[in-house]
Amino acid sequence: MSLTFEDRRMKILNHLEMEGKVQVLHLSELLSVSTETVRRDLDRLEKEGKLRKVYGGAVKMRMELVEPPFLRRTQMMKKEKVAIGKAAASIVQDGETIMLDNSTTTLEMLPYLKDHHNVTLITHSVPILNLAMETFGGRIIFLGGEVNLELKAATGSLTDQMLDQFKVNKAFISVGGISLADGITDFHLAEAVISRKMMQRAEEAILVADHSKFGMSTFARVAKLDEISMLITDSGCPKEWMDTIEALGIEVLIGE
Repeated sequence: MSLTFEDRRMKILNHLEMEGKVQVLHLSELLSVSTETVRRDLDRLEKEGKLRKVYGGAVKMRMELVEPPFLRRTQMMKKEKVAIGKAAASIVQDGETIMLDNSTTTLEMLPYLKDHHNVTLITHSVPILNLAMETFGGRIIFLGGEVNLELKAATGSLTDQMLDQFKVNKAFISVGGISLADGITDFHLAEAVISRKMMQRAEEAILVADHSKFGMSTFARVAKLDEISMLITDSGCPKEWMDTIEALGIEVLIGE
């Protein structure tokens, strides 16, 4: 029995949610329909604003083609980021050294780290440095280098060289997008390079990401999904994604 458009629509969008992109030939085999039918379905879904057609298939629509400014991002998904920050801070143990990359999600860890006096915090993020100097009771190490005024963080070869000097317990890494096809990605190459190096210099690489990042692919690749040790997300994360992540042997922690 052939599938109705609504059935095909659901399967196409579910596949798009997990992969971030779909291909006409693969969908034709998956749905047991002709490539012409798939193309018509993609046309309809594009008109609905559900996807954007590209050569040979389609990609997920992005709400933002470029990353919003840091100050604006502090107010986006605020409740979810606070829950994630609290959960992330809860796994930091006394005596550990941790790295925080430059994001509004890792920034939300700081209020819950204020009593960790025997923890060393390493970051290249100027907003995290500023807040840590006001609230954090442990040791702070700032990764120097040229400060990128747009990103509000130190980046470049000097920052990269400083990272080589450290081996830490945990690195908390944020993302621009997460997809099965492209792994963990960021909007900015300079940020992706630093995040990737932080993962390499840590015993545990911990990904902190709210549910809006899943199924998205952004400009610069940070790492493959199976290179992380743990995912910390919010309760809005789709169950399909949690099951997929856990199937890779990665622990999932939900911030409440």
